[in-house]
Amino acid sequence: MPAVFLNDRSLLLVSGAEAQSFLHNLITTDITSLGADEARPGALLTPQGKILFDFMIWQDGDGYMIETDAGQRDGLLKRLTMYKLRAAVTLATSTEEGVTVSWSEDAEGSRGVRDSQGVRDSQGVRDSRFAKAGVTLIRRPGKHGDGKEALYDALRISHGIVTSGSDFALQDAFPHDVLMDFNGGLSFRKGCYVGQEVVSRMQHRGTARRRVVTVSAATTLPETGTEITAGGKPVGALGSVEGGSGLAIVRIDRAGAAMAAGTPLLAGETPVSLVLPAWSGLVFPTSGDEASA
Repeated sequence: MPAVFLNDRSLLLVSGAEAQSFLHNLITTDITSLGADEARPGALLTPQGKILFDFMIWQDGDGYMIETDAGQRDGLLKRLTMYKLRAAVTLATSTEEGVTVSWSEDAEGSRGVRDSQGVRDSQGVRDSRFAKAGVTLIRRPGKHGDGKEALYDALRISHGIVTSGSDFALQDAFPHDVLMDFNGGLSFRKGCYVGQEVVSRMQHRGTARRRVVTVSAATTLPETGTEITAGGKPVGALGSVEGGSGLAIVRIDRAGAAMAAGTPLLAGETPVSLVLPAWSGLVFPTSGDEASA
């Protein structure tokens, strides 16, 4: 089982009597249904519905642990403090630095994260994004492995799981763009949270057009940021790249029309093929209609 230390991840602890209600009314994730050994993706949005900060969140004792990019931590802490007002909530940075991820493609291979009384032990929490793709991936604060980070990136790419910075820019993507409506990071059943009106409107009107795809080529793909085109028109741009495989967020209506017409898709000058993650249930539209599950 590979174990990779991600030293660019940081942790925040949100605790106190009102921690659950505070977060539930602020972020995209439904944390009231969060399992004791489960980590879910989440985001704090702008009022316009775009991702301001993205993270993973899980239960930690009577509070919640938030794992985010190290470069986002201080900004996220400042923003949460701004929303805190008089709530009975304590916000603090964790003494742990970095996060270790380990995984097995056998869905039964890493279920030993709870003891005989059902209490989560120190081995970590299961990442719900990978679980949807049939991979048991455990996230654990601190350094507990020395595998190469490229192994984790290759796993992410093969299953269509994006990360901010490499695959999309903060304040430039909606939750639907990064498949949060399918990976457990976006709730449509709970009450209002920041940006909720916009993302709910996108959901009900079916106006989501940008989606995550896996990209493959017969040769090495060009660098991150390279434009993907069809017939000379932009479709999207490359995100994470590992050899001949990568991720991108593309206009699936344009990509679907090009594929239906037999128009080549190019990343720079390199011919590529695009595939929507199977776990999303999405298909490329061949008309002006949105893809459907």
